Amino acid sequence: MKHRIVVLGAGYAGAFAAGTLARRLSPADTEITVVNAVPDFVQRLRLHQLAAGQEIEAPKLADVFAGTGIRLRLAHVNAVDPERRTVAVTDAEGGGGELGYDTLLYALGSHGADHGVPGVAEHAFDVAARPSALRLRERLDGLSARDGGGNVLVVGDGLTGIETAAEIAESRPGLAVTLIARGELGAPLSAGARSHVREACHRLGITILEHTGVEAVEASRVTCADGTTLASDATVWTAGFAAGPIAAAGGLEVTESGRIVVDRMMRSVSHPDVYAVGDSAYALGDNGRPLPMSCASAGYTGRQAVDAIVGRLTGRKIAKTKLEYVGNHISLGRRDGILQMVDDEGQAKPKYVGGRKAARIKAGIVKMSLWGTSHPTFGLPKRKHRLAAAQVAPAEKAVA
Repeated sequence: MKHRIVVLGAGYAGAFAAGTLARRLSPADTEITVVNAVPDFVQRLRLHQLAAGQEIEAPKLADVFAGTGIRLRLAHVNAVDPERRTVAVTDAEGGGGELGYDTLLYALGSHGADHGVPGVAEHAFDVAARPSALRLRERLDGLSARDGGGNVLVVGDGLTGIETAAEIAESRPGLAVTLIARGELGAPLSAGARSHVREACHRLGITILEHTGVEAVEASRVTCADGTTLASDATVWTAGFAAGPIAAAGGLEVTESGRIVVDRMMRSVSHPDVYAVGDSAYALGDNGRPLPMSCASAGYTGRQAVDAIVGRLTGRKIAKTKLEYVGNHISLGRRDGILQMVDDEGQAKPKYVGGRKAARIKAGIVKMSLWGTSHPTFGLPKRKHRLAAAQVAPAEKAVA
């Protein structure tokens, strides 16, 4: 029997990690299966652009993994049983089944967090996934086509909220866009960067409401913490992210937000045959602080998990990947942006890069992320390492 590696999720972290494993491990004694719900690679970094009406690339995963030997299984993950080392899935056609594994790489990412606010699930839109971004796009198309446009409320002043509000305002100038911030807009940024965000919002005609909490969302309005109501034709919820319930339901040790608690090697602290990467992982950076949910963190955690898995299975020395967060890249439409670097404590440095230069840098980062994910084996050594004899899966582990 070959050692079975199952990768759950083919986002930035999962797709790259799977391809790298396939390039580094010999197919003579390893078998890699990737489970993903949709056939395309989703550029989550650009879903706010998709919602605003722009077209973005969506490479076919079959093409991404072509020639790697990876088995692609298009299916929804229903459950993980780390005691039996199985994953329950449902295919697009409705058929189900179980996949057995010897090593599991968990990369199912995250979804928008409603924080228990009534009405968010029923009435709000989000840009956390391609289907929801397309649903928002359809709604915005309808508003743009009618006389008088409409009111769009973007709730959440994090990077996603700022980028979404700016993209909609620039792409659809006939709509009235309001950005609702619980605290000060752009609070984690430097003073200069905060001013830049305000100027961009003013230029794009975005209304800013600061120190405003939202207590309820309805189909045509939101209710604020002070009791006031705001009319809304489309409420976009961007107030944070959380991991799904599958890991917790399977008995893995997770945080309150559902992220799998891992050690320095991205290995689950409760189940050593499970590794977690990207938004699914609660990993401490080299500065002792949790890595934020981000594309950059997906890259760092993915590389570390691959090195750890390859090292464990082949007996080779495990290299340590730097686990750091160096800055934030914020797009403010297609021609403006902010590059804000942070120090070792995660605090914004006084200087920042803004304007067209920052927009070009952000566009380059997004392009590199797509290219690197869709070419996961580029530049890796062609030599494939054989597994240590003790790591090849014994026949009794097979699952029917």
